[in-house]
Amino acid sequence: FFSISGSEFVEMFVGVGASRVRDLFKKAKENSPCIVFIDEIDAVGRQRGAGIGGGNDEREQTLNQLLTEMDGFEGNSGVIVIAATNRPDVLDTALLRPGRFDRQVTVDLPSYKGRLGILQVHARNKKLDEEVALDTIARRTPGFSGADLANLLNEAAILTARRRKDTISNLEIHDAIDRITIGLTLNPLLDSKKKWLVAYHEIGHALVSAMLKNTDTLEKVTIIPRSGGIAGFANYVLDDEMIDSEGLRSRAWLLSRITVALGGRAAEAEIYGDAEVTLGASSDITEVSKLARQMVTLYGMSDLGPVALESPNNEVFLGQSWNSRAEYSEEMAIKIDRQVREIAIHCYEEARRIIRENRHLVDKLVEVLLDEETIDGDEFRKIVDRYAELTKKELEPA
Repeated sequence: FFSISGSEFVEMFVGVGASRVRDLFKKAKENSPCIVFIDEIDAVGRQRGAGIGGGNDEREQTLNQLLTEMDGFEGNSGVIVIAATNRPDVLDTALLRPGRFDRQVTVDLPSYKGRLGILQVHARNKKLDEEVALDTIARRTPGFSGADLANLLNEAAILTARRRKDTISNLEIHDAIDRITIGLTLNPLLDSKKKWLVAYHEIGHALVSAMLKNTDTLEKVTIIPRSGGIAGFANYVLDDEMIDSEGLRSRAWLLSRITVALGGRAAEAEIYGDAEVTLGASSDITEVSKLARQMVTLYGMSDLGPVALESPNNEVFLGQSWNSRAEYSEEMAIKIDRQVREIAIHCYEEARRIIRENRHLVDKLVEVLLDEETIDGDEFRKIVDRYAELTKKELEPA
C-alpha cells in the first residue's frame, strides 16, 4: 500500500513532480500486487488549460506523466490506483475516463440513520444525562457531516466542564449546535431601543414563516447576540428529504423563502417607518437578490419563460469564463433586472401585509421575546395558534 498526497508531486523545480510519479509507479510495479492511494488529487489533476496564456506549467507536466503511467502502452498489472478529492468538478476529463479512474464513489452527508450511528460512536466516551436522546439530536442536525457531529459532542462536553456539571444535558447539546451553526454567544443586549428593534426584526422573520404554507419549520427565535455581528436570529429545521432533493424545491417554496427573508425589514418598516429601517437586513437582501435572480435566469420561474439565461459555476481558474460575454442581449438584461425587482417587491409587500394584519400578535410576541430572550418553535406556534383562535371567535357573528 503506497500513500501520497497530490501536493507532494508539485514542486517549484521543473520535472521534479513528473519524476516522482515515475518513481512511485516504479516502486508499485516492483511490489505488485499493490494499491496506490493519492489524496487530494485535485492538486495535480486539475483541468489542463487553466494556466491562461500558455507557457510551461509544472502541474500539467506532472498530470501528463500520471496519465501516461495509469494508461500507457505498458500494462500496470496488479497496480490499483485510488484517489480522493473534495473537488471532482475541477478534475481533468482525461483522468476520469474508463481505463484510468473507472468508478466514482460519492460520499454524501449522512442521513438520519447515519447521523444516529455516528453519534453513538462518538458518545461512547462521553457522560450523557439520562434525558439526552441521541435520536432527537440526529433529527435536529440534518446537513451535519461526521466531523460536525464529533465536534458537536466535544463542544457540549467543553460547555459541561465550564458550567461545572457532571454530565452533558440537553441544554449543552442545544447550545453546542447553535455555537457550531451560528457562532459564540455574547452578553445579552441591554433594554434599549436596539434590543426592541432586534426583537421586532426577528419576530418579523418568524411570524411570516409561521403564516406561510411552503416554509421550513421554525426551531427557535432569539435576541441573544452571537459573534460575527449577529444581534439575533430565527433558526429553522430542514427536513432530510429537502436536503437530499434540493433540485426538487418548488417555485412556491422559493417565493416563501424570499418573503420570510424580507420579514425582518418589513417589520422594521411597519413598526418604525421607512425612514427608520436599519442595516440589519443587508444579508437578507443579498440572499433575496441571489434567489430572485436564480429564479429568473436559471430556473425559468418568471414571465420570461422556461429558459436558462445564464450558466452556473463558470470559474475563471478552470479556463472556462475568461473574457466571457453575456449570454443575452442588453434588452434582455433590462427585462431580467425588471423581473428580479418585481419578485422582490411582490414578496416584500406580502411580508408587510402579514405584519400589518397581525400587528397585535407581533407586539405580543415581541413582549414575550424581550422577557424570555429566546422562544422555542413549539411555544411560538402555540402563541400564534391561540391568537388565531381568539381572532376567529371575535369574527364569528353573535
